[in-house]
Amino acid sequence: MIPLVEENRWLREQLMLQNRLAGVGAIASSVAHEFNNVLMVILNHSKLALKPTANPEQKNIALEKVVQGCTKAAGLVNSMLGMTRNSGRQMQMTDLGQLAAQVVTLCEKELQKHRIRVELSLASPIPTLVMPALLEQVLLNLVINARQAMPQGGILRLGVRANPEGTIGEIRIADTGIGISPDKLGHIFEPFASTKKPDEDGRGGSGLGLSLCRQIIEAHQGRIRVESTLGKGTVFTIKIPLNTAKQAA
Repeated sequence: MIPLVEENRWLREQLMLQNRLAGVGAIASSVAHEFNNVLMVILNHSKLALKPTANPEQKNIALEKVVQGCTKAAGLVNSMLGMTRNSGRQMQMTDLGQLAAQVVTLCEKELQKHRIRVELSLASPIPTLVMPALLEQVLLNLVINARQAMPQGGILRLGVRANPEGTIGEIRIADTGIGISPDKLGHIFEPFASTKKPDEDGRGGSGLGLSLCRQIIEAHQGRIRVESTLGKGTVFTIKIPLNTAKQAA
């Protein structure tokens, strides 16, 4: 018989995995569309480079576009693989800014489709030991929430920085959406406490996403807080201690 503690841990990990895969599913069609666009760029510029009438300069420009396309395609694939791999609790040295940029890359087409402009502000590299798949899951969840809060479009601001002492990393996600009412704001991280109904595609509304986000951040000895004003938008701030491999040892 499996001890109750072990069973609860297994169920919690399965719930986190399900939430992560649901997040990937929410953007899968947009990512596939973007990947197809990149392939068309690669194909068209490859044909240009192969033209007998193209001079050396034109060939070089075309090949540079091919390399750029391949780099973008690889970034999309690696980001998707990072989200789906089942290595959730494995600690790895990770640049917080690069992690945030990967999430934006994954969501770029989805956000554009809903007329949402992204403003990304990244400090110099902020390496730290984290569970990257789980932290990426948190950011993806918050970005999707922000998109759903801006049905008429808007601005999503994502910033990553460290405090002056270099001991705390901060990730800030702000939207210009509909905001959250004060009576719901105090319960937002409680299980099954949802601030919205499922969207047109049936996504969201379970009330589990933000609860899992808090659990993941607390597993990093960090904290997550939220500020919101009705009609103006919402800001989520994540703060986690910065740990190097040397410190962790």
